[in-house]
Amino acid sequence: MSARDSGQPTSPGAGKPTPFGMPAAAAEDALARRMGVTFNDPYLLRLALTHRSVLQDWILLDEVDARLQSNERLEFLGDALLGAFVAEYLYLQDREADEGELTRRRVAIVRAETLVRWSRELDLPECLYLGTGERVTESLRDRMLAGAYEALAGAIYLDAGREAAERFVLSFLDRDGQSIRMSELDANPKGRLQEILQDRAIPAPDYVTVAAEGPDHARQFTEAVIVDGTQLGIGTGRSKRVAQQEAARQAILALEATGEEEPG
Repeated sequence: MSARDSGQPTSPGAGKPTPFGMPAAAAEDALARRMGVTFNDPYLLRLALTHRSVLQDWILLDEVDARLQSNERLEFLGDALLGAFVAEYLYLQDREADEGELTRRRVAIVRAETLVRWSRELDLPECLYLGTGERVTESLRDRMLAGAYEALAGAIYLDAGREAAERFVLSFLDRDGQSIRMSELDANPKGRLQEILQDRAIPAPDYVTVAAEGPDHARQFTEAVIVDGTQLGIGTGRSKRVAQQEAARQAILALEATGEEEPG
């Protein structure tokens, strides 16, 4: 097995590692298996992994077994595809959600943090072809990783069609969509509940202290949220604010579970 096929970057004829990534067929094959995809044109996968920073290094070599282009065009295509796949997924998942709610959910899913996490699951940091001095960071919003995930979706689409690209994205989305939704909900449930009620022309909620127990230094509050005369949620916490946020989250889940336009 050659150094290139083993994934070790080498300088041609020197047998020494280069400071930049070189095409590595074995690493690409392993990545494709992790993705659950077989590429008819392996060079599309290689292109999806090619960061623009490596081109200035590759172009100085006599021969590089790759397309001397970056993955930015594939990233552009994949970004559009990802948005469409997620929009359709959300549209079919909740037929009662309005445009504003669907938009918020889509934004929560396709944000950089989500794509970076999915990229790391695929070990993309080890697969990208980066130029001298370029490194993947530990940031949750590393733009290279987020862009590479989008580029992979674009590469699959061009190689095998929309259905194959959608399967790739949905393999992550079906697993994580609900947890992402809950994370979004946990960020500010009181504000989100207020928005839902305003959209439905329902009066603003009232928060009522049900109990306050324990010594002053370890007080425990229980708060209920009342919507149009009906208690929809109850929460506990070390402060009234924390308890109210939990009560609001329970109220939102109750509204979504019943599918009712108005409580009561």
